[in-house]
Amino acid sequence: MFDRLDHLIVVVADLSAAVNDYSKVFGFPPTWRGKHEKLGTENALFPVQNTYLELLASSGKGPGSDMVNSILKTRGEGLSGIALGTKNIETLKNQLSEKGLKTGDIVTGVGVDLNENKSRSWRNLFFSADIMRDLFLFAIEHGSGELPTIETNHSQINRLDHVVVHSNDPEGFISLYRDMFDIRLSLDQTIEEWGGRMLFFRLNKTTLEVIGKKDSEKKIKDSFWGLAWDVDDLAQAHQRLVNEGVEVTDIRNGRKPDTLVCTVKSHTLGVPTLLIEHLDRT
Repeated sequence: MFDRLDHLIVVVADLSAAVNDYSKVFGFPPTWRGKHEKLGTENALFPVQNTYLELLASSGKGPGSDMVNSILKTRGEGLSGIALGTKNIETLKNQLSEKGLKTGDIVTGVGVDLNENKSRSWRNLFFSADIMRDLFLFAIEHGSGELPTIETNHSQINRLDHVVVHSNDPEGFISLYRDMFDIRLSLDQTIEEWGGRMLFFRLNKTTLEVIGKKDSEKKIKDSFWGLAWDVDDLAQAHQRLVNEGVEVTDIRNGRKPDTLVCTVKSHTLGVPTLLIEHLDRT
């Protein structure tokens, strides 16, 4: 059904300023600066080994611009969407329909790189906010064109380790993501000192970490929280960020055995951001 966490979307008010910030965090510039004429949006893409980060801003009039402006007005800049990748979007739509999940029509999209005048195409399948429990999550099948990649060094971000979501209904989250979307639930445990019940969904060696905790709200709600990025050498990454003027905490042992972590405290547009080095991979 889904074969990867294709990309993450961070909605921003000023794309140039956001690119400057995230180029410092990642250690390299975006490989794509694009525009979606029909949507009224522009973007910058930062590819890593297992996904890419999309900075998305309004640039005119269109449904995409309306969505971006609505998010900025109600929640401000930050992590706002996830795209799950599929190799065959028609098959996906049929499989979900057979399970009783209603979807919209398949929509074709095109983006043009403003620097290289290259284009990429894709097809999307969107789900209603009610079904997705207030998360903006959709399916994507890539078509023509390629996103340029970059060879990273040990101090740069090289892959997404995990994305964190908060939920006040973990059982319902399992019903949707495991039972409906066929995403593997690799671990389900409760650790109160870490925030409560924790669900770990795995997709193409990438983790969707869900912190489930009941609250006083009657409405079932999930919300994006933060990102953890993998680096080969955290000491080198830490020093690079300090040299760039990015605020970071001291390096410390991670919760997971054989890991080192530090928290990025600035230049992330409000997205809680962790850098992690897996010592057992070196």
